[in-house]
Amino acid sequence: MEAGMWSRLGERAPVWPGRNWPLGATWSPESTNFAVYAPNATAMWLCLFDEDESGREVETRHPLTQRSLGIWHGALPDIAPGQRYGYRADGPWDPAHGFRFNLHKLLLDPYARATCGTIENHPALFGYRWDDPATPDTQDSAPVTGRSVVVDPSFDWEGDQPMRTRWRDTVLYELHVKGFTQLHDRVPEHLRGTYAGLATPHVVDYLRDLGVTAVELLPVHQFFSETALLERGTVNYWGYNTISYFAPDASYSSSGDRGQQVTEFKEMVKALHRAGIEVILDVVYNHTAEAGPTGPTLSFRGLDDRGFYKRVLPEDGGFDDTYWDVTGCGNTVDTWNDLALRLILDSLRYWVEEMHVDGFRFDLMSALSRTGYDIDFHCALLIAIGQDPVLRHVKLIAEPWDVSMDGYLVGRMPPPWVEWNDQYRDTIRDFWRGRSDGVRNVATRLAGSSDLYADDGRSAYNSVNFITAHDGFTLRDLVSYNHKHNEANGEDNRDGTDNNRSWNHGVEGETDDEAIVRLRRRQAANLMVTLCLSNGVPMITAGDERGRTQRGNNNAYCQDNEISWIDWRADPVPEDGYAGAWLDVYETTRAALKLRREHPALRQRHWFEGAPTIPGGPKDLAWLHPSGREMTEADWADTSLKAVGAFVSGAPLREPGRCGEQLIDASFVLWFNASDKPLTIVLPENEWVHTGDIVLSTDFRLPVGTAVKAGDRITLGRHTIVVIQGH
Repeated sequence: MEAGMWSRLGERAPVWPGRNWPLGATWSPESTNFAVYAPNATAMWLCLFDEDESGREVETRHPLTQRSLGIWHGALPDIAPGQRYGYRADGPWDPAHGFRFNLHKLLLDPYARATCGTIENHPALFGYRWDDPATPDTQDSAPVTGRSVVVDPSFDWEGDQPMRTRWRDTVLYELHVKGFTQLHDRVPEHLRGTYAGLATPHVVDYLRDLGVTAVELLPVHQFFSETALLERGTVNYWGYNTISYFAPDASYSSSGDRGQQVTEFKEMVKALHRAGIEVILDVVYNHTAEAGPTGPTLSFRGLDDRGFYKRVLPEDGGFDDTYWDVTGCGNTVDTWNDLALRLILDSLRYWVEEMHVDGFRFDLMSALSRTGYDIDFHCALLIAIGQDPVLRHVKLIAEPWDVSMDGYLVGRMPPPWVEWNDQYRDTIRDFWRGRSDGVRNVATRLAGSSDLYADDGRSAYNSVNFITAHDGFTLRDLVSYNHKHNEANGEDNRDGTDNNRSWNHGVEGETDDEAIVRLRRRQAANLMVTLCLSNGVPMITAGDERGRTQRGNNNAYCQDNEISWIDWRADPVPEDGYAGAWLDVYETTRAALKLRREHPALRQRHWFEGAPTIPGGPKDLAWLHPSGREMTEADWADTSLKAVGAFVSGAPLREPGRCGEQLIDASFVLWFNASDKPLTIVLPENEWVHTGDIVLSTDFRLPVGTAVKAGDRITLGRHTIVVIQGH
């Protein structure tokens, strides 16, 4: 019998023994079980926070005396959902050997389902004294840090089930929960910038009408801003600074931070699913908000610093306190550590099974795929996800690089992973700004990047195609600026990439020159149509279709203001009664997605072979020279060529139907003219397309509905796309 557990035989102790699973706080009407992993701690206290009659916060500490397999655990009766709590861990202070225990620091539960409060940039937040880093700090961090929250997990999903939209039918839309609705004049003011705001009918209808099938949310795991940002009066807006992998960020909740954010997130998912829209989370498991060894002590550092963070190996001159950082954020999570791996897998399953999300985009996946220093596609994390009966069936998207030279993995991630394809982005940007060396690489990207994905049995849908993303210029800025303008970030414009592959069309930034504005909008429409009609999975950055600008800032990670938010009051869509300046781009994007959705010929799963799908039939894909002939080797080598056509056959498709039947669709001819001069093309005279109609055009001289026939000579305006559907 442990000393102090019972005052007399038969009397209940304040803390029951509980159990070592599941980790976190597990609520029931009888008791709440608390379990936290800290294998090298010598003592552990569960700290409950309540308010007295005067409203002053009171902390009550309960020792956890039970420990098994490195997990401290206990159960308390009469705990209500919404209870705030944290941990204090005692143990050795020996940073040189990876031990940073300090009982003066309140620690978040790594498995907490919700958090409340935030952090302040204060010396008490750090485990060491600022004036003597070798000495532990004795200030209490509770007043300047957040708390974990006990949550009642019950929720009525009303029959909601995983959607499992096929990759070939998927259109991704990357958005920020706050920024998408913070300025939305049709969202009730108290819901703007929240999960509930994203679930309002007007917002959901907009996404569905545009043609979106999945929203990819920038990080919504609980995150805190870096102390360096707080020092200069800014915040981490994007959210790539996670500290709690099970908790939806409380700042996006309209209903409260005592567990209400969990329910609100679930209601958002349910509303989007009802509209046929999947929810994919951008997840940041590669590093945490605790930064490098001189960063704050918030959670993991005070519980298992030695085990959770990857370190430089001793044979390479490292010590236990030498973090190995391939994330650029100060630390790298060691996925080879059993409990770090378990936390990631438990978190992923929780968001799928309990929160009903449909997939994940993994930030800096290369950092997670390392055994020791080296990239290893047989690493524990990839193997575990690939065999997991829950996770292997959800959408898995990799950002296939990290900040190291050897971390660039585009085209190399194993099935079933799909990848952000930055080679698509760069090639298409260069083509439309007139900087490509011919059209060979352009054609490869349009057809699904077979050079990257076909050699190991994957399909074009392993390529997530994008022109822009949260990191970099918006589409409007891509056609309006030659250089980044990040002065507002407070880093003297040193941050952000200089490799923008952008073109301002003659004037840097916004202009009243109508000719330049028209050309910019046409170029934006060209980029959007190219993206929507390329083989692969298109990803649109929220607001690009409306002309959202960040005023030339290509690294707005710390701009939680109108630089980053979408201004719904400007350039309204048609139902608002008049045509905004970017209405043509919105309508063209919507039309291109509708064309893609209605015609399987424009979203084929099988690789094109440049051969007939049936004997005597047309080729499934033929590349066309402006003169009307098929492209020759000499044409592909012509670096001066700035235009190319593509014939895509739908009669029949190579892919069979659900019951093995032969699928028939319309055939299309697509013309892409990136030249700065008008170009006369000849429609080929063959058995493929006798007559047709223009169904999509960025050339006002060739409007939708224009009839054409084989052999016609058509003059394409400079910087235009025309799509012809055959009869």
